[in-house]
Amino acid sequence: METASAQRNILRETKQLTVYSILFSISFSHMLNDTIQSLIPSIYPLLKDSFSLNFAQIGLIQLTFQMTASIFQPLVGSFTDKRPQPFSLAIGMSITLIGLIFISFASSYPAILLSVALIGTGSSIFHPESSKIAYMASGGKRGLAQSIFQVGGNTGTAVGPLLAALVIVRFGRSHAVYFGILALIAIVVLIYVGKWAKPKLLRLKAERRRGKVVEYHTELSKRTVHTSVAILLVLIFSKYFYLASISSYYTFYLIEKFHVSIKYSQIFLFAFLAAAAAGTYFGGPLGDKYGRKYVIWFSILGVAPFTLLLPYVSLFWTAVLSVIIGFVLSSAFPAILVYAQELMPGKIGMISGLFFGFAFGMGGLGSAMLGLLADATDIYFVYHVCSFLPLIGLITWKLPDLKKIR
Repeated sequence: METASAQRNILRETKQLTVYSILFSISFSHMLNDTIQSLIPSIYPLLKDSFSLNFAQIGLIQLTFQMTASIFQPLVGSFTDKRPQPFSLAIGMSITLIGLIFISFASSYPAILLSVALIGTGSSIFHPESSKIAYMASGGKRGLAQSIFQVGGNTGTAVGPLLAALVIVRFGRSHAVYFGILALIAIVVLIYVGKWAKPKLLRLKAERRRGKVVEYHTELSKRTVHTSVAILLVLIFSKYFYLASISSYYTFYLIEKFHVSIKYSQIFLFAFLAAAAAGTYFGGPLGDKYGRKYVIWFSILGVAPFTLLLPYVSLFWTAVLSVIIGFVLSSAFPAILVYAQELMPGKIGMISGLFFGFAFGMGGLGSAMLGLLADATDIYFVYHVCSFLPLIGLITWKLPDLKKIR
């Protein structure tokens, strides 16, 4: 009886410690950040015409953006683990704002590269530190916290292209500067988040100096932890390579196979992205309740029947299956990230940066490699090949069950 009572007291305390105002603040900021990021590809056709660029030069712009938005993330996370920077989120968003202003009025190709590099750098600062704040504000509901945080980003990714079509494509590249208002709003919100986080980060820094911070999961060997992190990265590869096939080439697939208009293909893409945003939310809480390993199983391997069926069905069922795939597959990332954070609780920033950066990098690499494959074969072959990627989820069985260990 005493044990049950103690557990109830702990649960009540955990609920009280979950700071929803901070979680929703960083989720809102994440939405604004990723809305701005998703504007970049929509500007490419305008840049191509304005500067007479070839596709190789467009590719270099995307590579510059992807590299700065991915490679720097684990470095930023590792640095802030050791030297907490409470207001780094607002600083990162300020860098994004500067990049957005530059790209709106850039008059040369090198200036364009500098602009996207600034926006990518701002993203690299934002993601690992904001994920750490979500962990700190979770009150033990780490999956829920990451889901709330990430659903904001997915929403921004889905909404950004629509806003770009309404404003930038219609009125010109210079109107991208008006989206700087979103960055300014985010900066204000992130200053509030920084004020909340400052005393907690300073306390964490002091505990680290006294050797009270546990770097690795206490019940697992370092080798098991490192092997598990490697498995999780392989799962991220399978997830984001498949997502790249949808985000980059789904519209081309629909147009070529079913002869739909560009407008309707964009609507189908938006439905997929919206389903992905919804799926991101549910993955975290389910992981909190049932165990993250089982959610990862379900999300990666469980989507395989739908991806294998997709290349063979009609337009209606293609739309239905893509929504199911987007919902189920996207539920994996919150569970994967929190699982990795629990493996290495003393390196939350580094782990967050590693996984966000790797996800961004795999998305960019996947788009490039699948594009080459489509040129060498055809768009249908791309979807036949990618349909097998979720089967990589079979390796999830090698992950230890952290819920049972605790």
